[in-house]
Amino acid sequence: MDAEFVEKIKRFSERVSSIIDSIQNEESTKTSIILPFFQILGYDVFNPQEFLPEFTADVGIKKGERVDYAILKDGEPLILIEAKPINDDLKKHDSQLFRYFSSTKAKFAILTNGVIYKFFTDLDETNKMDSKPFFVFHLLELRENNIAELQKFRKNVFDIDNILNTASELRYTNDIKELLKKEIESPSDEFIVFFLSHIYEGRKTQNVIDSFRTIVKKSINQFITERVNDKLQAALDTSKAEAASPKTDHEGNAELRDKGEIVTTEEEIEGYVHVKMILKDVIDPERIYYRDNLRYLNVLIDDNIRKWVCRLLFNTSNKRIQLNDDLKTQYKINSLEDIYLYKDQIIEVANKLLD
Repeated sequence: MDAEFVEKIKRFSERVSSIIDSIQNEESTKTSIILPFFQILGYDVFNPQEFLPEFTADVGIKKGERVDYAILKDGEPLILIEAKPINDDLKKHDSQLFRYFSSTKAKFAILTNGVIYKFFTDLDETNKMDSKPFFVFHLLELRENNIAELQKFRKNVFDIDNILNTASELRYTNDIKELLKKEIESPSDEFIVFFLSHIYEGRKTQNVIDSFRTIVKKSINQFITERVNDKLQAALDTSKAEAASPKTDHEGNAELRDKGEIVTTEEEIEGYVHVKMILKDVIDPERIYYRDNLRYLNVLIDDNIRKWVCRLLFNTSNKRIQLNDDLKTQYKINSLEDIYLYKDQIIEVANKLLD
């Protein structure tokens, strides 16, 4: 993914989160969130030849029907955008956008309240907008895979065929994830019977199904937790293996390390793994190293001491993490999980070092 774009989206998400309570109507939603959002995607929202407000879309005998915005290419609408107030649930407006889509040459339509962006196309029937979006982007609930899909709509990389080729798979993937989420939170009878058919030979009466409901839910959640922990442990084991080979560090302490005066603790290794996992979205994990010395453990890019991202000061009771920003900011760490509180700051430092 484009690290600069990812950072822009994350910063914008934080900004929207801080001002959302002061946005009361559709116009403030448009000016404060929707227009800046499309600016981040690279569109000139002040150029009516590219981003046209109040686009006229005649619908049957109705003339002069207007959609809030249209993104144009060669004078023709490519994407239609219907904007609603920030507190709108977006459910009751699909039919309105449906009419607009069918009367133009647009290939995509977006229904948004500034926070949620529903992307539609015509997968089921050509030139007829699907009833369900193939992609939903939530600005305040950022996920790596959703940012990756959103990137495809940037002006400089926009490719209709590329988006359409993955739209169908994306729609069904999202539907399956939603179904799994629902079943994990509240397993249906059919879901429980599926498991019972493989593990229980008796009659699947309603009482039996009800008695297994909690067991199925607990088992699935344990399985997910174990998978996550396995990945963390694998990353930790890899880092411990790296620790077995002493490295010459910037402080010239290789000899001290051999004498046992520098000890890389398991806590430092775990802290390094957490930073490594935070940075995996913006840099290949294989480029992230560490070097230990008497006072702290450095986390580096490309094993270059000039590119240290942060320092883990874990050798005292007052544990801290220091970032390589302009102020060399330090944050107190009560537990290793606290490192994730500074995820955005860590990524910002790494991006500057990569630039």
